[in-house]
Amino acid sequence: MRVHASIKPLDWENDFFQKNSAQLVWDDAAALDVARLDDFDLVQAKVDSQQAAQLDALQQIGFRLVEGEADLQLAVATGERQSGIRIARPEHIPALRSAAGAAFAYSRFRAPWYQSHDSARFYAQWIENAVLGAFDNQCLIAHDEQGKLQGFVSLRELGVGEARIGLLATLPTAQGQGIGTRLMLAAQDWCRARRLSQLRVATQLSNLAAMRLYLRCGATINSTAYWLYR
Repeated sequence: MRVHASIKPLDWENDFFQKNSAQLVWDDAAALDVARLDDFDLVQAKVDSQQAAQLDALQQIGFRLVEGEADLQLAVATGERQSGIRIARPEHIPALRSAAGAAFAYSRFRAPWYQSHDSARFYAQWIENAVLGAFDNQCLIAHDEQGKLQGFVSLRELGVGEARIGLLATLPTAQGQGIGTRLMLAAQDWCRARRLSQLRVATQLSNLAAMRLYLRCGATINSTAYWLYR
């Protein structure tokens, strides 16, 4: 099977990671020029898990499986505003960067495809951008009675009645206290305030704790996919 896709350089990632990388963009009208793949240090491909022939074809030209991903969808339910939740402010950024870097250290931006510290650095920057309203629109934080950070969730409005969770994590010191559920309820409250009816979130198939949280909160799996790198 021929691969039908074009190659799109990843300008932001290349600047951030100092790596010449690109991603395949699926296009039935464009036959992939395999020789062009060698122009890049790394080429990413995201493939629907049901596209077995596409997966086989990519592996035949040197792509390797990196991770599986599930995309979930949740209908925003009625509810009450959660206590112990506030909007993150710039003064929270140092603590949030540290927490995000530790929470998402093992991701598809890990070694051997990236430098050992790149994943932590990437997610630290993501949560800082969310606080500043860049990419994600806002970051909410959970805190205890003393104001100590317990967890966070970033959110982005997609339009047409939908929002997406960018990052969600509970700090290790607050595990087992229902912080993840409280953050999910706070995310739904954020959606209700904006008259959004659907909330989406993606997570690694291997992240069983996150999958259990989202399913327990009423989400359903909308699709699954695989990331491959060459």
